[in-house]
Amino acid sequence: MNVQGECIIGASREVVWSAINRIDLLRLSIPGCLELQESDDGRLLALVKLKVGVMSVKFKGSVSLEDICEPHSYTIVGQGDGGVAGFARGSSRVTLEEAGPSITKLSFDADASVGGKLASVGGRLLDATARKLTNKFFENFCAALTAEGLARELEPVSQ
Repeated sequence: MNVQGECIIGASREVVWSAINRIDLLRLSIPGCLELQESDDGRLLALVKLKVGVMSVKFKGSVSLEDICEPHSYTIVGQGDGGVAGFARGSSRVTLEEAGPSITKLSFDADASVGGKLASVGGRLLDATARKLTNKFFENFCAALTAEGLARELEPVSQ
């Protein structure tokens, strides 16, 4: 499954970079996120509850950041174990581009795969669910960042 998209954010690339690396904002952005914490090795450990078709599944998993090119891009790599329901694995390349003064274009290109009982749900439903969840993550992130005062709060102070 592949999902691509972009959003325009009314904040500088440095502010968006800082925000997309904040656990509290990621927790708000991840659909169904129940827990998110950083491990000693820098990975993020998550507990997420999702509905896929008629199944409601709790995934326990981890997320790591790879190919980091601050403040331009990185790849988010994650995996989750849903017990008897199966597993999910995926990655998303996130790119930040300046689109004007204090305007950033965030682009993403995500790939995901599932196994176990989840795979029996059917390709169309899995594709639709993957698109919905990926788009919802970035929609939530953009909304959290542009919430009243947050982008200004994160903006570096000029000396």
